[in-house]
Amino acid sequence: MNKVTERLYNGIIKENPTFVLTLGMCPTLAVTTSAVNGLGMGLSTTVVLALSNLMISALRKIIPDKVRIPAFIVVVASFVTVVELLMKAYVTSLYAALGIYIPLIVVNCIILGRAESYASKNPPIPSLFDGIGMGLGFSFALTCIGAVRELLGAGEVFGFHIMPASYVPMSIFVMAPGAFFVLSALTAVQNKIKINGEKKGKDMSKIQSGCSSDCMSCSDSGCSRRFYDDKAQDAKGEEVK
Repeated sequence: MNKVTERLYNGIIKENPTFVLTLGMCPTLAVTTSAVNGLGMGLSTTVVLALSNLMISALRKIIPDKVRIPAFIVVVASFVTVVELLMKAYVTSLYAALGIYIPLIVVNCIILGRAESYASKNPPIPSLFDGIGMGLGFSFALTCIGAVRELLGAGEVFGFHIMPASYVPMSIFVMAPGAFFVLSALTAVQNKIKINGEKKGKDMSKIQSGCSSDCMSCSDSGCSRRFYDDKAQDAKGEEVK
């Protein structure tokens, strides 16, 4: 698996920000009242993730270590402002629906987390695709949650009527508690698939794996755990010497 494919696969499946790492829960639970809102927030975050990862990686040797977090926030905030202005100009209905959660992308822990753990330690192209992969994984999760909530709460998906006329919408699913119900149900389905596969002797390590803890054979050069483990091993080696 080449580096680009690895980064995309990692973000969408192996370390999906929502279903595996459980990051960015605030927009996940708040804006997914419909599939369109979920997709809109996911794609907005994807653009910011990809561009900020690219920029931070390109500047990684210039940014002083002591001010790296403020520098990351400035870069992310710049791209969020651009995305917000574009949405306000060309997608006004979506902009109005997402509201305050668009500028709050600046402090989304997914973006700052990838900037710190991957983009600041790797070349620009892999960092770009790491951002795209994480963003697509986030978009997929938000769209799934939004679609289920919209289907059960309004009988529609992307505005198209799916349920029969006799269906009585369960309005709780388009309210705040519905987000928790749907997220927990989708996560449970993923866990069930993994457990059933393991019982049948299949290799399910790539589903909801996050970290395999096998740092020696891990191909994720941006893994923060392996980065710190390597530092600890180097320090240990120096002590032995």
